[in-house]
Amino acid sequence: MSGTGAGAATAGSCTGGGVGPLPGSDERLDARERKLDSLFERYSPYFGLVVGTVLTPFVLPSTPGFWLVTGSLVILNAGWTLVFASRQPARASNPLVGAVYVGGLLIMMATLVYLSPFYGFQAFAGYSHSFQYLRGLWRWAGVVATAVLAAYAQLGGGLVDEFTPAVIAGWAALAVVNGGMAGGLTYFGVLSAQQSQRRQDMIVELNEANRRLSETLEENAGLHARLLVQAREAGVLDERARLAREIHDTIAQGLTGIVTQLEAAGAADDDPDVRRRHMDTASALARESLSEARRSVDALAPAQLVETQLPDAIAQMGKSWAETTGVELVVETTGDPRPLLPELEVVLFRVAQEALANVGKHAEADRAGLTLSYMDDVVVLDVRDDGRGFTPGFGSRQDAGSGFGIAGMEQRVRRVAGTLAVESTPGEGAAVSATVPAIPAEVRA
Repeated sequence: MSGTGAGAATAGSCTGGGVGPLPGSDERLDARERKLDSLFERYSPYFGLVVGTVLTPFVLPSTPGFWLVTGSLVILNAGWTLVFASRQPARASNPLVGAVYVGGLLIMMATLVYLSPFYGFQAFAGYSHSFQYLRGLWRWAGVVATAVLAAYAQLGGGLVDEFTPAVIAGWAALAVVNGGMAGGLTYFGVLSAQQSQRRQDMIVELNEANRRLSETLEENAGLHARLLVQAREAGVLDERARLAREIHDTIAQGLTGIVTQLEAAGAADDDPDVRRRHMDTASALARESLSEARRSVDALAPAQLVETQLPDAIAQMGKSWAETTGVELVVETTGDPRPLLPELEVVLFRVAQEALANVGKHAEADRAGLTLSYMDDVVVLDVRDDGRGFTPGFGSRQDAGSGFGIAGMEQRVRRVAGTLAVESTPGEGAAVSATVPAIPAEVRA
């Protein structure tokens, strides 16, 4: 009867590994494994009953009375398994119901083993169902009880006439071997099945996370497309604003100067020299405006900044403005002049150009002053005049008719993280102050 214990150990291993399919295996193999495990769990008790019933008549003398008792127990055992494990296994999953089922199964197995040791093959079901339907330490109690019954069957069951110390020692040794092998294999099989189930759960969670990630990526792709459209539109609007400022600061001012010179030339018909001087100035302004228009389209810096440093470029521009408008202008530079980032120098040059243009068009001033101050962390441009002044923010005469003026200067300065301040009182002139960070040109390099 040594095969009973070994067979029970094999049964425990098979049952423990049948809790769930290994993740990543073929679905048909998984379904086949689950089906085999389910068949074993439901019908393994019948295997021991069939083996015991078939082998008993060949080895043990049997009488009608023996088979009346044994057959009744076999039928009762089969019905017990049918009700609890075969038809409705979920019912035995209840801890109390499972304890009743396993307890009854082991009691009937013990009686059958006493009648015939061949019924010890029912240990297959004892090991597996103890782990399946019992909870906590009761699982091990079921395994130990099954191992004891299997060892009793291996000794001969009811055929043992006397329990001598040697027989008891052998019984204990067989119980330990059976319990250790079958219980250990069953336990590790259950652990493996639980790990497989956890891996399956992780795969399900990972698939769900991948699905949500795919949805997020699709959403991000749509958002990215919308952002590209918005960025493109913002770029178009920004370029339009840039060209508008450049046209206002170059072409518009140049045309204004040309018109002024042509009007002056027309009023000097009786003085050919004065007329010629105004015509020459108008031609020079036209050429300069054409050059600046081309540079504005190419987003290049003013020609004056390409050829000279910022203080010199502003001084030259101021000198030309004073000759054109007839307004006395004093240009000063304080501090230690140093090259700045090209963007900063363009902003300061254009603000100076616009401020002086506004003085010439609106202030009716006799004198103006321009100061460029280099400090440690900022550079400040101040433009002052003694004209008729205005009330800032209320129909500013510097914004009249252009749509730019102070607003255009403020946009330029803010684009380089600077500030613009305007002070004016009607009848007392005006002052415009632009402050930008003193970032040296080496930073770009």
